[in-house]
Amino acid sequence: MSYGGDYGGYPPRSGPNQPPRRPRQPQHTAMMPLPERERQYGDHMPPQAPNRSGPPRQRPPQGQPPIRPRPPRKRRWGVGRILLTLVLVFVVFLAGVWVYLEFSINRVDALHDYSNRPAAASGTNWLIVGSDSRDGLSTGDEERLRTGDSAAAGGGQRTDTIMVAHIPDNDTPATLLSLPRDSEVKVPGHGTTKINAAFSIGGPSLLVETVEQATGLRMDHYAEIGFGGFANIVDAIGGVNMCIDKEMHDTVTDITIPAGCQDLDGAQALGFVRMRHSEATPRSDLDRAANQRKFIGALVSEMSSPATFLNPFDLFPLLGAAPDALTMDSGDHVHNLVGLAWAMRGISSGGVVTTTVPVTSASAEKWDKTKSKQLFDALRGDTPIPDSAILN
Repeated sequence: MSYGGDYGGYPPRSGPNQPPRRPRQPQHTAMMPLPERERQYGDHMPPQAPNRSGPPRQRPPQGQPPIRPRPPRKRRWGVGRILLTLVLVFVVFLAGVWVYLEFSINRVDALHDYSNRPAAASGTNWLIVGSDSRDGLSTGDEERLRTGDSAAAGGGQRTDTIMVAHIPDNDTPATLLSLPRDSEVKVPGHGTTKINAAFSIGGPSLLVETVEQATGLRMDHYAEIGFGGFANIVDAIGGVNMCIDKEMHDTVTDITIPAGCQDLDGAQALGFVRMRHSEATPRSDLDRAANQRKFIGALVSEMSSPATFLNPFDLFPLLGAAPDALTMDSGDHVHNLVGLAWAMRGISSGGVVTTTVPVTSASAEKWDKTKSKQLFDALRGDTPIPDSAILN
């Protein structure tokens, strides 16, 4: 049943006082222009439908392509986000390098317990060894580095350099101590002989034991580098700058290093740290030991400088050369090596005490018992070394 009339299809309300029902709004009126709606409905104008899609879309003039909405602007990266990304990339790179070195460096069982081994004392001690190993060197390398072959060197494997690096637990300066290779000491199980023979007889473990018994200092870490590895590291960082007071010419190896400040390449650097048959090294092994400490100071400064770490042409060759050049104890890690380099960085500036074990003659075969005891006691207790026990 339907209802007609003016009530828009609704039944009339009952009662004389009821106002007439508002006409039902056709669905199309919400889309009518406002003036037309006002004329048609007057006071009973239905509300305008809410605009749910923003301002009305404008139609382009006839004959022109339709106006397309502008795509949202892409969010640009700020400076802070870029810096954070670079920092994260650098941290990941360092972590990768750390893991690479940790698993690539050569290892050897150098430190071991035995009866009457010196007890641990103050500070940390490193035994640093430069061996005359020619392993991995071709005939061309031996000629370029002027090392001679193993037969010419008497066979076996000896140590051209023996040093103890002491890192104190307090604010006492670190110490880099040279042990002349011709020093006559007791080699356990082999009587009294030159200290470098211990390495040839029993390798790193016997050398460690010999040094510990001769000095009374317990070694905590061990690091070794051979001829070829030493030269490769120097070449990897583009040479090491050294100032030579007077021309150095070795009459045995025929190596000549001119006077003046210059960058020594691997072959020149090896000749410099080995040279003892020269007018510039009248004290033979004592002068050679002093030159070795001087060069190590310059090398550590060069390797730890930002110019090396931020230059990929130096950094990547160094990372490639280091694993084959270095040998550490099986219990040592990369962070131990970083700690050693950090402690030794002050050699060139005088922040590290450098000395040779006090000896009784230029041949460096006999140690001065009184002065050497003062030196070793000071290192054990992390106390300043008496001036009388320092030999440079």
